[in-house]
Amino acid sequence: MLDRLKRGARTVKRDVHAVYLAARDPRVPWYAKALALGVTAYALSPIDLIPDFVPVLGYLDDLVIVPLGILLVARLVPPEILAEHRDAAEVAAARPVSRAGAVAIIVVWILSAAAAGWLAVRWYAGR
Repeated sequence: MLDRLKRGARTVKRDVHAVYLAARDPRVPWYAKALALGVTAYALSPIDLIPDFVPVLGYLDDLVIVPLGILLVARLVPPEILAEHRDAAEVAAARPVSRAGAVAIIVVWILSAAAAGWLAVRWYAGR
């Protein structure tokens, strides 16, 4: 059962990426693009209709809304285009994660926070 849930989660993750790619494809109708962007934004957004800290209902909205949105987009996007983007999303998921890139981004954030703190201290000291 746990294996089945993991496969389902990977499928939803792949489909969210595929829907995002479809939203950027010029062959997709505008209304399908708009819905695809909305589904992608909802899936990736930390803000939910029902916050995740609400027991059961917090995660239930993610488990219902995102797959239903993907299903609706899949009906609006031509099947061959969606299959192409699903393949591209599968290839992207198989790529290795760059730890050096993650470290570089973290260092930039830390330096930015330190610079902002330093400027704030100088600004308050000058008052």
